[in-house]
Amino acid sequence: MRDAHAINLSWLLRLRWGAVVGQGGLILLAHLGLGMPLPLLPLFATVGVGAVSNVALGLWSRRPREIREWMLWAVMALDVVLLTVLLDLSGGPFNPFSTLYLVHIALAAVVLHARWTWALVALASACFGTLFVRHLWVPGGASGATHHHINDVPLHLEGMWLAFGVASAFIVYFVQRVTRALAEREAELMAARAVTARNEKLAALATLAAGAAHELSTPLSTIAVVARELERRAELSPAGREDAQLIRQQVARCHDILAQMAADAGASRGEAFVAVTPAVLLERVLEGLRGRERVQVEADGRHGQEQVSLPAGALTHAIRGVVKNALQASPPEGRVRLALVREERGWRLSVEDQGAGMPAEVLARAGEPFFTTKPPGEGMGLGLFLARAVLDQLGGKLELRSVPGQGTRVEMTWPVERLRQFAPLSPEAGEASVQASGA
Repeated sequence: MRDAHAINLSWLLRLRWGAVVGQGGLILLAHLGLGMPLPLLPLFATVGVGAVSNVALGLWSRRPREIREWMLWAVMALDVVLLTVLLDLSGGPFNPFSTLYLVHIALAAVVLHARWTWALVALASACFGTLFVRHLWVPGGASGATHHHINDVPLHLEGMWLAFGVASAFIVYFVQRVTRALAEREAELMAARAVTARNEKLAALATLAAGAAHELSTPLSTIAVVARELERRAELSPAGREDAQLIRQQVARCHDILAQMAADAGASRGEAFVAVTPAVLLERVLEGLRGRERVQVEADGRHGQEQVSLPAGALTHAIRGVVKNALQASPPEGRVRLALVREERGWRLSVEDQGAGMPAEVLARAGEPFFTTKPPGEGMGLGLFLARAVLDQLGGKLELRSVPGQGTRVEMTWPVERLRQFAPLSPEAGEASVQASGA
């Protein structure tokens, strides 16, 4: 992600190329079109200095390096000096294009801090004042000044109008483009902050799961051992033996819940990447899923056997949570549509339900941890949150679209090639996951 100074420099380079072309065109127009006698060689040499400096600056900025604010000021100061030379060679303070000083000052106000902007204002004022000294206040300071087009007042006024238009166009173009680039950078920063916040919440959930698994694994194991010993006692009645078996079954269920909680909280983030086809991935998603007969799968057959390197367990669990949400949101006879499509950069999986949809205020909060509209006991509000966290780690994304009365559409995308590794969990969370699954 580029910083603000790099963005400003890139647009400053484009503006300078526009200035070089515009200066050359105006010189030729004045000399050939309007018949003004101008020193073409010094003028084009000055324009050439600006072009050469822009080429050098462009080559220098291609390599990754830190752009400092004083560098931007130095480029603008060079442009002010070059403008002063051009004006000095073409009429000095009588040249209506002296208003272009304001372009540099306006740009400095946008991209530089106050002290650098005032420094450029001081430089521009000094350069402009030098033109008055040479052409007005010092006799003979600039030869040929009496023959300048100031003697033709209508032409001078027309030049002022043209200079105003050029200055306005440069200011509006540059300010709008820089503002747009900075807004895009701010959006990238906000997205990065959102990903960081989700990862922090995921780490907090992992810590919670680690603590719960660690504290509960030992008493549950003790209960399971005692229940097994009770079953072996001969004096135990059949009803008591059934109760002991029920206790063992419930303890085993608690073990499974702890293992699932550890996986939900991010224990799967340390999972190794394996090669798997999207078709096999969908089969794993639907395997053992209650209500799978209501799921309609539409897969891209042309690329169905293409293998992708990813953490199959984590992604399978993430997609399964989204599909389970869609089944719960749809009426009992409603169907859920899964559409898997191969795109240029990766795969896109769409999950559409036939539920009641979500209003805007609910849609804005969907995906927050522990936010759910389900009845108590049917969900904790972690499915979308964990799915988005897994896709973020893969370099993909999750998007929600919903219209009240028309159902909800969840789109999940992930790249063909893995873009980043999953971050490993803390040793405590990994240990808790092992204890929860093996207790």
